Order: sequence, then C-alpha cells, then structure tokens
Amino acid sequence: MQVKKNPSADLDRDRGLFFVIGLTIVLFITWRALEYKSYDDPQEQLIELVSLDNLQEDVPQTEQIRTAPPPPPPAAPEVIEVVENTEEIEETVIESTEMTQETVVADVELEASDIEVVEEEEEIIVPFAVIEEVPVFPGCENVPKAEQRACFQQKIQEFVADEFTYPKTALELGLEGRVYVLFSIGSDGQVTDIVARGPDHLLEKEARRIIAALPKMKPGRQRNRNVKVPYSIPINFKLM
Repeated sequence: MQVKKNPSADLDRDRGLFFVIGLTIVLFITWRALEYKSYDDPQEQLIELVSLDNLQEDVPQTEQIRTAPPPPPPAAPEVIEVVENTEEIEETVIESTEMTQETVVADVELEASDIEVVEEEEEIIVPFAVIEEVPVFPGCENVPKAEQRACFQQKIQEFVADEFTYPKTALELGLEGRVYVLFSIGSDGQVTDIVARGPDHLLEKEARRIIAALPKMKPGRQRNRNVKVPYSIPINFKLM
C-alpha cells in the first residue's frame, strides 16, 4: 500500500503566489530606481557664487595712461621777396573758336587735282573652261594658242606624277583613295587658294604639298586683262 504525503507539507502548493509577489517587488524597485532624481544642495550653490564674486572683485584693473603727442615744431617764417615790376608783359588774347550766327563761312573751291581717289582693283575670276587665254605652264610658251589648254593639262599631270610621294604613314596603314584638289592661278601667276578633299587627312596633306610646289605661270587673260583662274584636278592614291 503506497503512503500518501500530507497536503500541508506540499512545498509546491503556493509556488505561483510567491512568484507573483517576488515579481511585483522587483518591478516596484526598478520603477523607483528609474524615477529617482537627485538635486544639488542650494547652500553649496550659494557658496560657489559668493566665492566667484570674491575672485572677480580681487582682480585689479589696470588702466592705460595715454600721453598727448608732442607739438609739431614751429614752421619757419616764409620770406617774401619784393621784386620791382620793370618789364612789360604782353597779354595773350585768346580768341573764341565757337561759331555764331554772324560768322561768315568762306566758300573754298577744290580742284580735281587736289582730291586723291584710290580705286581698288577687283580681281576678276574666270573659269578655266571659258577663259579666252588659259594660263601658260612653263614649257608651253611656244605651243600654238589652240593647243595651250591641252598643254597646260598635260604639264599639270606630269608635274603631279613627278612630285608624287606616297605618305609613309598612309602606306603603313593601307590608306588609299582619290583626293580632289581645287586651286587658283592668280592674276600674278602664283598658285593660291588650295583646298583638298579626300578619304584621309594624310592623303589631303600630300595633295596640297604637290599643288603648292607648282611653278609660277603666265596668268590667264580675259579681254586683254590678267584674271584669276580656278582649276581642279583629282590625285589618285592607290596601293600596288
């Protein structure tokens, strides 16, 4: 037969009640600790203020003594020399240059010889295809007038072929193509206004160099007057 414990001796009977009481006490103590505030003693603050006032009163104040600057030395009396007026001075009369209604303006007649008229001569431009007398390339002077145009074109092509040099960088890069060059033979026979258009700036630069090396020519003429003649030529850059 199993022996039963006495209910009054059971220790776990009121465990829940004691747990709630202990938890309540701990929460109350924590709340009071958070709400606790401390204040400085007013008597101690008063003592500190009195001590600071005493320190401020004990500090001696120094004053800067300002002295007046010394007076400047007395200026020497100016000696006035009296000179007798023995020379007569002629007064200069300044006439007014302003014009009034009574001023008479003289009419001045200018002769034609006194006026210089500067006339700027315009340079006439005539296309190569319609000009009366084409520019004469060196070596075409003795060619008949009817064959001057063909001689000019042939000499230009021969000159380009002789001066042609393939740019080294363009050769290494494999650049090729056709460059169109436009230039003019001025009224003085000099080559001017060189413009090149091509697939690469290296080829354009070489084409401009070739045309710039052209010799001076006899200028083209239109109605017995030297004129400016534009001309264009293609230059082929082709790798072999």
